[in-house]
Amino acid sequence: MLIKNAGGEKFLIELLKKEFHCSAKNVLKGIGDDAAVIQKDKNNFFVITTDMIYEDDHFSLNYFTPKQIGIKAMESNVSDIAAMGAKPVYAFISIALTPDTTIEFFEEFIKGIKFSAKKHKIMVLGGDTTHGNKIVVNITLIGEAKKQDLVFRDGAKPGELIFVSGNLGASTAGLELFKNKIKGFNSVKKKHLEPCARTDISNKLNKFATAMEDVSDGLASEVKNICSESNCGAIIFEKNIPISSETIKAGKTLKKNAVDFALYGGEDFELVFTVKKKDEKKAKKFGFLVGETIKEKKVFLLEKGKLNLMEKTGFDHFKK
Repeated sequence: MLIKNAGGEKFLIELLKKEFHCSAKNVLKGIGDDAAVIQKDKNNFFVITTDMIYEDDHFSLNYFTPKQIGIKAMESNVSDIAAMGAKPVYAFISIALTPDTTIEFFEEFIKGIKFSAKKHKIMVLGGDTTHGNKIVVNITLIGEAKKQDLVFRDGAKPGELIFVSGNLGASTAGLELFKNKIKGFNSVKKKHLEPCARTDISNKLNKFATAMEDVSDGLASEVKNICSESNCGAIIFEKNIPISSETIKAGKTLKKNAVDFALYGGEDFELVFTVKKKDEKKAKKFGFLVGETIKEKKVFLLEKGKLNLMEKTGFDHFKK
C-alpha cells in the first residue's frame, strides 16, 4: 500500500512512535512533538529537533536566493525549538549539493545560515556534505530549557482557549504568487522567502501556555495535533483567524480564499497555543483568540454561525 493511501505523514509518525517507543527515565519526550527532550541534569534539559528542506518542494531556485535558503532552513528548525518553550543553542548543518553548484552559491547559503544563527545566538558546530540530483538541507538543532519552561502538545484540557501569535496564510499566498508569476505583493512573498521563528515571545508564552506548537503545516493541522495528543477536540473560529489585508488581496488576485491558506497552507511559523481562561488577558498581549478546546474528540470550524466538522488537514508531503 502506498504511504499516501495509508494516512500520509500522520501514519508514518504513528508507526515510528510505536516502533521506537522510549521509556528511558532521562527521555522526557520522544517522537510525537516538535522536538525530543532529554534530561541534562536535575532541572535542565536538552531539546533536540531536526528538519529538512528539499529543492522544488520547500524552495525553488527560480525565486529563492541562496541566502534565503539558508535562512529558511535555520528558521524552520528554530521554530520547533521555540514551540517547546526552549532556547536554541547548537546547530549541525548537512547539505546535499548538485554537481553544478558554484562556490559563490555555497558562500551565499552560508550567509543565510549565519544571519539566523547570529539573530538567535546559535553556535554552528558541524554537519555533513554530499551530492545529489537536487539540493537538500537538513539541520539538527539542540536547545536548552529548564523543566518548568517546557511546553508540550499534550497539555491542553477541554474548556481552554486557543491563540495564535500572528497573521497566517502569507507564506502559502506568497508561494502561489510565485508559481503563477504574479508581480507585486512583495511583503507577502517575503513571508515565504524569509520566515521568522517566534523566539521573541516563546519564552514568555511558556510561562502560562498549556500546550503549544508551531504553524508549519497550517492552523488546522496544528490544532488537530494538539487535540490528538491532549485527548480533546476543538472549535476554530473562522472569523477570528488573523490574516493581513495584503494576504487577503493576494488571495483575491489568485481567485482563492485566504482563509484556506491560513488553515491548510503552512510555513507561517507562528505559534499556536492553548491557555486556561483565567490567562486570556495575558494571551491577548501575544496573539489572537482563534478557538476553544472541547470534550468531544473532533475539530470543528465555526463559519457564519455554523459548526462544520473539519475533515481536511493541512500540508502533507505524501498527499499533495
